[in-house]
Amino acid sequence: MFGLAVVGGCFVGFAMGLTGGGGGVFAVPFLIYGLAAAPREAVGISLASVGGTALAGVLPRLWRGEVELRTGLLFAVAGMLGAPLGSWLSMLLPETVLLMMFGCLMLVVAWRMWAKTRRPELATGVCATEGEAAEDRSACQRDEDGTLRLTSRCARLLVLVGLLTGLLSGMFGVGGGFVIVPALVLFSGMQIHRAVGTSLLVIFLVSISGVASYLATGQALAVETTLQFLVGGLSGVWLGGLAAKRLKGATLQKIFATAVMLVAVFVIFKTMVL
Repeated sequence: MFGLAVVGGCFVGFAMGLTGGGGGVFAVPFLIYGLAAAPREAVGISLASVGGTALAGVLPRLWRGEVELRTGLLFAVAGMLGAPLGSWLSMLLPETVLLMMFGCLMLVVAWRMWAKTRRPELATGVCATEGEAAEDRSACQRDEDGTLRLTSRCARLLVLVGLLTGLLSGMFGVGGGFVIVPALVLFSGMQIHRAVGTSLLVIFLVSISGVASYLATGQALAVETTLQFLVGGLSGVWLGGLAAKRLKGATLQKIFATAVMLVAVFVIFKTMVL
């Protein structure tokens, strides 16, 4: 099991380094179906290992200036408030219901990300201007140099999505990157490569809250498996970061959307046949 856990962690880390998300999306199904972990046990392992991997991934991006700290911290604070609520809600729902909800949510996110690539100007993160038609405008706007205009409307939207991210983190054991990256691209007009780096920062901070909430509910963390997953994840996130530098924004979004969709179909199928 040691080798399998490290390989799984490496794959999860690679996905995070490449797309800025997908850690928990891939970790939870792998832990359940590959390592025979109970769904709620997988939540704790995923949160801790994905959070540690995200920290390793965000540090070099911070150094290179590929992280929007203001936007990321706003997201993270809201997410850390939502994580305890998500942990509490997860205790009230049957495990099969949790897995089905998880799979369906992944399908929606994958579809939204793929649809975004059909408009090249949005896939690269160019946000609508104040002078354009209302139906084409984002709640958040950016200046010509790419600086986000953090208006009250924009801040409310980012806080709301951040709370949702934290809720999902606590419920499903995901860092929230598969929600954060699309949200940053769709709602804040951020370029996807910067969204990847910013997402890793948010994942790390929200995972801290998620792990604390998980332990507060009286559940034990499988430390040995978590460490094995983390060892693989540290290698994978570095390799994923190298690969991401060589891909265009639209290509990166399509890879992300395809991977999330495939895992969603697998999770829904396995849950239905159990």
